[in-house]
Amino acid sequence: MTIWQPDPNETLIARSAVSFATGAATPVAGMRWFRDTGRTDIQDELPGWPEGPRFTVRGKTERRLRSGAKFGASVLLVATLGVLESLAGSGSTGTVATLGAPEDPENEVEDFPVMCAAPGALARSLPWQLDPARRPETDRTHLAVTDRRVLVLGLLNDVDNPFDEVLWETERSHIAAATRKEFSRYDTDFTITFTDGSWCRLAGRDTNCRDDITRALENPLPLMDPDDLTPGQHQAVRELLEGKEPGGTLLIHRRPSGSVYVTYRLHDRVDPTYGIGSAAFKLMDADGQNARFRKGDI
Repeated sequence: MTIWQPDPNETLIARSAVSFATGAATPVAGMRWFRDTGRTDIQDELPGWPEGPRFTVRGKTERRLRSGAKFGASVLLVATLGVLESLAGSGSTGTVATLGAPEDPENEVEDFPVMCAAPGALARSLPWQLDPARRPETDRTHLAVTDRRVLVLGLLNDVDNPFDEVLWETERSHIAAATRKEFSRYDTDFTITFTDGSWCRLAGRDTNCRDDITRALENPLPLMDPDDLTPGQHQAVRELLEGKEPGGTLLIHRRPSGSVYVTYRLHDRVDPTYGIGSAAFKLMDADGQNARFRKGDI
């Protein structure tokens, strides 16, 4: 397998399997849309994209969208809550009981855009292979984040000729924010907002995939210099790496809680389903002892 590697002067921070997200709430379950800022469908305008499925929002939400409803949060929230209340006791996938309250009802229940972009905006340049409804089942898409770039890689999972292909890339400076979304069935969704205001909603293969990517996209870059570790933390890192295969990359993250998260990755070990995981990891306090996990640490 020909595995993509960063340039000699850049550091690969994360590589995880991602796709465009899929609706979880009952009115939009199993569906996704590509929108402009007026909520008009733009999938036919995206250059080079093959034909994909056409989805319709279920129930009275559909009638609101077809009548030209925009992004008015207050009106949409009333309709959203009515839909959710009627479904709460049904036991169907995506109800309040299983998902909790939506953070963004107009984009998670009334509609489910996975791309929102004005003409010429960066999100419109994302590759169609991110859409699981368009790509072959044997193919995968990974998001790679370095200290310089963000890339979408196509992992063509052909037994006879497997290889990586760079499908898209942009500079880190074009990323305004990466936000984990709690209202998703398996806690895997996150959004990337670009500096031009466009955004996309993606899903990792699992929660670890999502968290690896969103942590890597934090701004400013949360990597620490090893020289900033305390003597106890240096000792903990030495113990962590003891017996590990050489040639990997040690990444040290200062977390919001003040704890330090250390990962050791072997970048030539790519799992098509997940990406690159940690060969070793540790969350530690100032003395190098195991720290208690707090929200945002991982």
